[in-house]
Amino acid sequence: MSRLPPALRPLWPLVKLGHRGATRTVGALARTSRFGGTRKLPRRGTARAADAAAAEPDRVRIHVGAPAEPLHRPAPLGSPSPMAFWDEVTRVELPPRFVLEVEDGRLVGDYAATITPGGRLESETSRYFGTKGWREHPVFLGGRLPVEERVEGTVLSLVSHGTGHNYFHLITDLAPRWGVAQEAMPGLHPDHVVVNTAWPAHREVLGLLGLDKFPWIEARKDMNLRADRLLVPSLYGSGISPPWITRWLRENLPAQDVKDRPKRLYVTRGDQPNTRSMTEEHAVVEALAGMGFTRFDPMDWTVQEQIDHFAAAEVVVAPHGAALTNLSFCSPGARVLEMFAPTYLNPAYWSMTSNVEDSVYRYLVADPVDPSLPRKKMNGLMTDIRLSAAQVTAAVEDLLAN
Repeated sequence: MSRLPPALRPLWPLVKLGHRGATRTVGALARTSRFGGTRKLPRRGTARAADAAAAEPDRVRIHVGAPAEPLHRPAPLGSPSPMAFWDEVTRVELPPRFVLEVEDGRLVGDYAATITPGGRLESETSRYFGTKGWREHPVFLGGRLPVEERVEGTVLSLVSHGTGHNYFHLITDLAPRWGVAQEAMPGLHPDHVVVNTAWPAHREVLGLLGLDKFPWIEARKDMNLRADRLLVPSLYGSGISPPWITRWLRENLPAQDVKDRPKRLYVTRGDQPNTRSMTEEHAVVEALAGMGFTRFDPMDWTVQEQIDHFAAAEVVVAPHGAALTNLSFCSPGARVLEMFAPTYLNPAYWSMTSNVEDSVYRYLVADPVDPSLPRKKMNGLMTDIRLSAAQVTAAVEDLLAN
């Protein structure tokens, strides 16, 4: 969605609905074709990796990591309170961790869809934004697969939807999949690793994790990679950050230099319309400066410097945005105020903050807000946030008092 021009972003719910419908229609027609050879689309799919392994036991296997577990977090405090949205995300079932092994497996597109030799799209390891079932996956939208590329040896895939163009997905999806692979298959040394390298941030994170010792394959839109042995670690949803991911990130991407960093950060999203920016940011920044806050633009810093800034910060105030992924690196006792437009709340950074010992999280939603609005109606993803300096400073004072 962030790839849409800013003027079109308010139309995202309609664009996504049309995309899903087109995918179902084109896919239904293309799957009936007898032609295509190595470019033929998968003709069936599975909702779970275990189903793919059961259907093709000679070629598809699962390497088990940690089992599924329930997670309960109390709803956060904020304004307005209460809100039905938070009640829907306080109890979740964390899925098991595993690596899917596919002999003669395919990896397709920059979203890295997993396809078995039996022609199944394995959707648990191939999730895509807003789809409901494997028939809506964009792998079907082109009518056929890209030209096949054969790769010998063991290929490990770490990419997924969003990892090529979003900092949040880079840090919380791509990076932890390497952790899952190490957990489920100790001593793993793949011949190739499928990654994203387009941004300096991609290359920096891969280097910090030691993944630069393996040959890289860049995930591309026209990728149809066929591997002797394909390994795909399990993938987690964006809404709830499991405690194990925060622990793993802190251990594997530790802060290095927190000396002389600001203790209070206001994290900006800039001033471009339809980007979830603060409409009154100039006044907000001026008011917060009087409370000891420093304006922090993540675009000005490397990944390691972002980690260091958040590790040093005692208080973080920000509109909802990918830079808050760095909350995973905050020190115990950190205090966080996250601000939202009334049409879009997201639990990711509340759940991240709750993984940090002794942290305090508060939210502030702009008017006009409907406290009964359910999560499924929160679809104004890039709506700008209209909060006055007085509203923000009052919320910050409440955060500091508690």
